[in-house]
Amino acid sequence: MQSIFSNISIKVNEKIYVKDPETSALGKKILQESIFLIDEIGFDNFTFKKLGEKIGSNESSIYRYFENKHKLLVYLCSWYWSWIEHKMVFKITNIEDPMERLKRAIIVVTEKAEEDLSIPHINEAVLNTIIVSEFTKTLHTKEVDDENKEGFFLIYKSVINRLIQLIIEINPDYLYPKSLASSIIEGGLHQYFLKDHLKTITNCNEHVSPTDFYLNLITSVLKK
Repeated sequence: MQSIFSNISIKVNEKIYVKDPETSALGKKILQESIFLIDEIGFDNFTFKKLGEKIGSNESSIYRYFENKHKLLVYLCSWYWSWIEHKMVFKITNIEDPMERLKRAIIVVTEKAEEDLSIPHINEAVLNTIIVSEFTKTLHTKEVDDENKEGFFLIYKSVINRLIQLIIEINPDYLYPKSLASSIIEGGLHQYFLKDHLKTITNCNEHVSPTDFYLNLITSVLKK
């Protein structure tokens, strides 16, 4: 993965942050250590005070980059989905068969992420575990409609829209391409959560991954 993304700049909606954390060493340190701290203690217990102690900086310095911890989580999730979109585009480029393109895209959005060494301040594998456990908290808020209007979720929706188009290419008569695409994205995360915490209500386990399930699902659902 290092050679693929070494020259890619991942952009996040500037309305999410006060100052772009990618522009300074401190900003990158905030991103790097917030990922590990959220993974360690959970988002509910995460505070800028605890992050400041971890990075050896004043809490006020973090507020110069992010208005609150919700915006920081939205930033991390937006960064993740942008990274996923880059991976998806790379994987399906020059693939002629529509079903093969969709399968490759599903593998990208549902497989466990591995760390991309070309981006040293972001551990994508750990960030992936945060997305599984915490991503819905960026959406399930009273402010979601206003934040959606501000474009906070454009990257996330862009990933889903790419899946929608791939589904339509395979079967333009299928009635529910949007619901299927969004279910693959959300469901993939949920199946990983169930596999790790509520094992008796999922078929996913050490031998069957959420990717296996969704590859099986689309071959059945999209038959013409």
